[in-house]
Amino acid sequence: MRILIALPLLVFSLATEAAQVAVSAVRYWTAPDHIRLVLDTTGPVEHNLFTVPNPDRLVIDLKNVTLKSRMGEPDGGNPFLKGMRSGIQNGKDLRLVIDLKQPVRPKSYVLTPGGGYGHRLVFDLFESRGTAEPKPVVTVEQSAKGGLRDVVVAVDAGHGGEDPGALGTRGVREKDVTLAIARRLADRINREPGMKAVLIRDGDYFLPLRKRMQIAREKHADLFVSIHADAFHDKRARGSSVFTLSRKGASSEAARWLAESENRADLVGGVSLDDKDDVLASVLLDLSQTATMQASNDVAHQVFSELNRLGNVHVGRVQQAGFMVLKAPDIPSLLVETAFISNPDEERKLTDSAYQGRIAGALINGIRGFFHANPPIDTKLAQMLKGNRQTSANAAFQPPLSSETHIGQEDIEPATTGSAERVTKREKPKFPFDG
Repeated sequence: MRILIALPLLVFSLATEAAQVAVSAVRYWTAPDHIRLVLDTTGPVEHNLFTVPNPDRLVIDLKNVTLKSRMGEPDGGNPFLKGMRSGIQNGKDLRLVIDLKQPVRPKSYVLTPGGGYGHRLVFDLFESRGTAEPKPVVTVEQSAKGGLRDVVVAVDAGHGGEDPGALGTRGVREKDVTLAIARRLADRINREPGMKAVLIRDGDYFLPLRKRMQIAREKHADLFVSIHADAFHDKRARGSSVFTLSRKGASSEAARWLAESENRADLVGGVSLDDKDDVLASVLLDLSQTATMQASNDVAHQVFSELNRLGNVHVGRVQQAGFMVLKAPDIPSLLVETAFISNPDEERKLTDSAYQGRIAGALINGIRGFFHANPPIDTKLAQMLKGNRQTSANAAFQPPLSSETHIGQEDIEPATTGSAERVTKREKPKFPFDG
């Protein structure tokens, strides 16, 4: 009788042990405003999360879980993490304790298998030192008082951190090649007189799509360029693509901005929507979006033309789509699929530094062409181009050069036909009656 009772208990014990999930790896990435801690697990897990002060700690309880991976110590320069330790509770539950350098505001969520990863438990830790003082909003008029500025180009390397993007047949990850190309493009932009690059992501960490837009707006970007690598189930697919925001995507974003009070309090094209009635706010937002979409299409065609010269393009035109990162209502934006990472030949090219440089070269040529034709009026670039054109125009009416001079006619830059009117009238998209 005792044997019969013990047998079911043994079976139950073995089943429980077999069902126990393991933490196979502990990883973390540091982003500019938070740190992401990732637990790779062999299956879905139940967890409980809480913080403890004096000293600051983050405690993670995992039900019926074991730890198979060593918890490496964070480096000394980590702004959030001091150390990590673990212990077993109730004989089967895992407790992880993260010693912190400062209080944090944690968020957690579960990711199912995908992108080359298995089950994951993700924790985003944000700084939590009381309510921060609101940053003063710098309007176009205020920035103009400080003198001429650089043209700002926001360069967004797609994916990152826990989101690897598409994977090539050789295991090349989209997030790695996009960051490499983005850095090369930023370097080329910074070499251009009167232009400055802002890297939205400058490391291997994850940024939500709207956060990328937010960073670009906070940096007062004149252009947003998102770098990606395409993928398709047919490995023969190849070539570059350029996308701008579709009208449908713009309409849905306009509705969102008008519906959310936090957006209406922000500036769109230099004008606050917070003190406008619904009809006027809708008109203002529509005007800003229309100007922004036109500028987006203009620069996209310049970039597409340069990529076409470089080699094969996937489709013979600029395409439209509702990509989230293209939805800033007052920043011209484009998304560039540099090549198909799913194509073995193009996957190899994407890891080649020379090819990355050629892609960056095509992009800067298109960007330069757009801004030289449409420089924002409050920029050093506009002033520089205006001076060049005045010099060229004056030279056209001067008498023949003396034989004593050492300047040839070929040294004088020719005037750009029809560009003077565009320089005075085109600027960073904003409302036409903005002042």
